[in-house]
Amino acid sequence: MKNTAANFLIYGIPIPLICYSLSVGPGSTVVTWEMFGEWIRLRLGMMEVGEVSSEVALGKNILERIRLPRVLLTFLIGSALAVSGSALQSVFRNPLVDPYVLGISSGSAFGAALAIAFPLVQINISAFIFGLASVLLTYIFSFSGKNSSIIGVILSGMIVSGIFTACLTIVQYMSDPYQLQAIVQWTMGNLHHASWGKIGHAITPIAIGITGIFIMRWRLNLLALGDVEAKAVGVNPQKDKIILVSLATLITSASVAAAGIISLYGLFVPHLTRMLVGPDNVRSIPANIFFGGSFLLLIDNFSRSLMEFEIPIGIFTMLLGAPFFLFLMKKNKINWV
Repeated sequence: MKNTAANFLIYGIPIPLICYSLSVGPGSTVVTWEMFGEWIRLRLGMMEVGEVSSEVALGKNILERIRLPRVLLTFLIGSALAVSGSALQSVFRNPLVDPYVLGISSGSAFGAALAIAFPLVQINISAFIFGLASVLLTYIFSFSGKNSSIIGVILSGMIVSGIFTACLTIVQYMSDPYQLQAIVQWTMGNLHHASWGKIGHAITPIAIGITGIFIMRWRLNLLALGDVEAKAVGVNPQKDKIILVSLATLITSASVAAAGIISLYGLFVPHLTRMLVGPDNVRSIPANIFFGGSFLLLIDNFSRSLMEFEIPIGIFTMLLGAPFFLFLMKKNKINWV
């Protein structure tokens, strides 16, 4: 019974939630459910274009140019951050790790802001380069002797995050007012600029990263046991860690480039998923794809409808993630088990 409810929550909710999300936001009084039904019939070829009224044409533009890109981009980024966080937690054997804690988000944010202020390279490429650099710096700073401690990884990630946040502030200071406004809004985690173009730029690296992690999800179970156990069954842990961290960085950098910093989302969503399906990555990785997308879409709906003006989604994820981070520190005592 519990498994049935969990499977329905993970795999049964996304489609109804996506449909409902299309009715949330500015212009909700313009786009009625009747108009939404006519739009569906038009898209399925059950209506001719000449039969469409001016009201339906207006609703069609709102749905196709504003709401649908936002809903799809939100779902895509939610899936990406949840999968990335789950993979990193297994690789580092640390329940407190996520792209934000490791400094990947801050590094990618600095790279993306640098590309916005000084457009020498594409935003995605710059975000990936500096996101990967943040992981390398975190590992170097935390490395002591033959390995890196769990506490060392967290503290090093915070230091690296602080360094890149300071560098981001310098870029903001050097930017002109128009660039500064764009960078500030973007660093708070914003989806109101979602478009088909942003989906086009983000979907390829995110799809590559999620597919790679999905294929290697069974290896995450071995890495979570430790390097000695992984080597005992013929797995090269260092090689797999490099591949998986690179894929997680690719996912995170593409997400940050598209929507800014959505803080701590990759920390608490994988834990919620494990509560539903258990710790087995063979099951939790695909569950994170659907549950991660749905949960961020739910948060985005809330951020769009709570007040007359839109609240950046990164604020909500931080308010949810920070208490959860403290809860995990108390419960797990900085331990994987």
